Amino acid sequence: MEHLLLLIIGILLLIIFALLAKVYFLHKSAQEIQDAFRDRLTADTNTLIDLSTRDPYMRKLAADINVQLRLLRREHHRYQQGDLELKEAVTNISHDLRTPLTAINGYLDLLDREEKSENVQRYLSQIKNRTEALKQLTEELFRYSIVTSSQKLNLESVDLVRALEESLLSFYGVMEEKGIQPEIELPEEPVFRELDAGAVSRIFSNIISNALKYSDGDLSVVMDGNETITFANTAHHLNAVTTGRLFDRFYTVETSRNSTDLGLSIAKLLVERMGGSIEASYDNNKLQIKITFAK
Repeated sequence: MEHLLLLIIGILLLIIFALLAKVYFLHKSAQEIQDAFRDRLTADTNTLIDLSTRDPYMRKLAADINVQLRLLRREHHRYQQGDLELKEAVTNISHDLRTPLTAINGYLDLLDREEKSENVQRYLSQIKNRTEALKQLTEELFRYSIVTSSQKLNLESVDLVRALEESLLSFYGVMEEKGIQPEIELPEEPVFRELDAGAVSRIFSNIISNALKYSDGDLSVVMDGNETITFANTAHHLNAVTTGRLFDRFYTVETSRNSTDLGLSIAKLLVERMGGSIEASYDNNKLQIKITFAK
């Protein structure tokens, strides 16, 4: 009887060890699938998930995931190709529009020198305004297509404080014309980051231009102790919904129909390409755009 009891205990121990080993190898396989899946999503590779285990269920799971990965990769390549074709088309169209627009503006300037009635003068003024808006739209599309291309960034040590000061100075005339006295709080010491100087200048210019466009007469620019840059202005005509879409491509706020608002889309794209973050918020009639560049 004692030998039988020992035999049963031994069998039970073997079963327990076998189950523990099974659980261990299942856990190891699941971890392999998790790590491989994360790697395949972040890397542009055709390598599929392969497991060290021979467990049929885990291998079937890996095979099913591989099928979905192939479909996902195929759709991703189709998206990339379509996006590339769209960018090339936008570049070509905007480039082709420049020549006729330049000619139209030239003829309008010639007509301005001729004698004309008051009505004709008014009509010509409207035509010039619309032509100028179309020219601005063409330039925005061209700049957007260039920025979204695979153009390599030239990283160097950039003083964010100085770059921001220079961008603000370039809008001094516009601020004076709008009667805006900006409130500026910047560190006295330079703040250096490894960034593309041209991209940083474009980011600041686009955000300041947007702030002046929607401002109800004020503007504040603050760089805090965490070196986060906050642009803020009163904008009664905005709301939380429109603010959430300010970074969308081609989204246009009702009060600014003559612009595609590509400036903020370009700013967001450039900030993220350089490893930074940008966000917009709206509270108590105040629009805030915050930028942080990683150290």
